[in-house]
Amino acid sequence: MSEESVLYEVSDGVATITINRPKRLNALNVATVQRLRDLFQKAEQDDSVRVVILTGAGEKAFAAGADITEFQDKDSSTVRPLAENGQALCTYIESMSKPVIAAVNGYALGGGCEIAMACDIRYASANARFGQPEINLGIIPGFGGTVRLPRLVGLGVAKELVYTGDQIKADEALRIGLVNKVFDSVDALREGAMELARRLAKKPGVAIKLAKRSLNNSWVLPLKDSLEFEVDVFCEVFDTEDMREGVDAFLNRREPQFKHK
Repeated sequence: MSEESVLYEVSDGVATITINRPKRLNALNVATVQRLRDLFQKAEQDDSVRVVILTGAGEKAFAAGADITEFQDKDSSTVRPLAENGQALCTYIESMSKPVIAAVNGYALGGGCEIAMACDIRYASANARFGQPEINLGIIPGFGGTVRLPRLVGLGVAKELVYTGDQIKADEALRIGLVNKVFDSVDALREGAMELARRLAKKPGVAIKLAKRSLNNSWVLPLKDSLEFEVDVFCEVFDTEDMREGVDAFLNRREPQFKHK
């Protein structure tokens, strides 16, 4: 797979990763999933990158699901790596130390919706469409859709979406809590996502990382354990340079200059 199938650029502390298969509605084949994993790892390891935006090329699709041509002649044993690699990508996005913004421009179906759900924040254009249509192929979501979707929108709504395979529009996705914000156009979406990314890039990196870990823990740990973890990392940030800078800037009524240390 050529590098052009997934694009990568960095500007002002923001890495933009673009799925670049517009003729296939940015469908997720095996090579694309692996390339995405490689580029997210690249962003995580680059100290100049503070925030990541994930989007799709063109205006029609963020990612319209898996490449169905790769499902042919698969059985329970040969399809397992496909699901495991997709889940590994989503888990990596979810657990990396830097905020990830999904800028959803058009269809986010199947694996595309699942990858978007693994991101920290989802912005969408008005033409966006979300769904888990796997049931219409006689299968179910395999990249984490049956796990993350109910946590974001509630079990009853998630069951309806998974059982029916129905697509929902951006305004409905906003209403049920699947997306954070909807923009009138794809251009406005890209501008809005970049504006948010640049704002977050100026925030203290250590505090962002620890806040993300604590928020993610609240999904999987018992309340008592989550609260204990929050106290631990709350104390930890008091040993950072950024904490001292932030407090001093507040007391002296100036803008803080965080060093992410």
